[in-house]
Amino acid sequence: EKLVTDQPQAAQAEGASLVSECVGELLENSDSVIRLLSEGVGEPGALHPVNVMVLSLLLGKALGMKSAELHDLGVAALLHDIGKMGMPLQLAHVSSSMTLAERSRYEGHVAASVALATRMGWGKSVLATIAQHHEMVDGSGFPLRRGAAELSRSSQVVALVNHYDRMCSPAGGGGFTPHETLSVIFAQHKARFDSVVLGAFIRMMGVYPPGSIVQLVNDRYAIVASVNSSRPLRPRVIVHDSRIPKDEAPILDLETVPELGIRRSLKPSQLPRDALDYLSPRKRICYFFERAVSPDSV
Repeated sequence: EKLVTDQPQAAQAEGASLVSECVGELLENSDSVIRLLSEGVGEPGALHPVNVMVLSLLLGKALGMKSAELHDLGVAALLHDIGKMGMPLQLAHVSSSMTLAERSRYEGHVAASVALATRMGWGKSVLATIAQHHEMVDGSGFPLRRGAAELSRSSQVVALVNHYDRMCSPAGGGGFTPHETLSVIFAQHKARFDSVVLGAFIRMMGVYPPGSIVQLVNDRYAIVASVNSSRPLRPRVIVHDSRIPKDEAPILDLETVPELGIRRSLKPSQLPRDALDYLSPRKRICYFFERAVSPDSV
């Protein structure tokens, strides 16, 4: 935060380097896995922008974006909320109890983010995506209530991923499981997002995104650890097994066990206490991607 305000050019160089590294790794790997990182990884305040960057880059790639476009998308995703620096915590996330003045201050983070990104020297594409990251294709967004025809593909990507990650986060007012979040977006919020972008996102995240709590067909409980979007029904899962210490919990690749599938998704509250303690469903979900390894090459 201090770097952004005191040395904007140095902050730009640091951000560009991080995004370039991610884009390079993403383009080198023809098939990427979305993986859940452990709860202790990274600064809590950095989890949301990093999640949005990672998932936006994966979605941008799925939509056919090339290197330069992906780089601008990644930068905008990483910086989209930078204008919230210094904002009181209770105003950093929208809530139904906000007064008009509080809501106005909250919505002002978009202009503040654009101003800081401008000081850092970012170009039109990055600034436009940041400016539109709360705009929706049905015109229900803010600050300018723009419609689909006025929105860039990059801003449509960041708007969807930002909405998804906030719904998964208790701090963002959601706290839904990843599986629930996708279901709610598809059932109730579909009109807000471009249908091509939403369809690609749902295919990419899989039916059971990382962090989802599931029950297998043999009645065992598990948490989804990683998803290869080319095989969305066969994720890797961490399985509850009371005979094994939780820090050595087995990771099962359902791709290699065709007879063992997922029966249903569960809310953490539906788990027995021992399974809940063992699997420790994350309050904060953190994503990363890694190269996919085919089952026969392991």
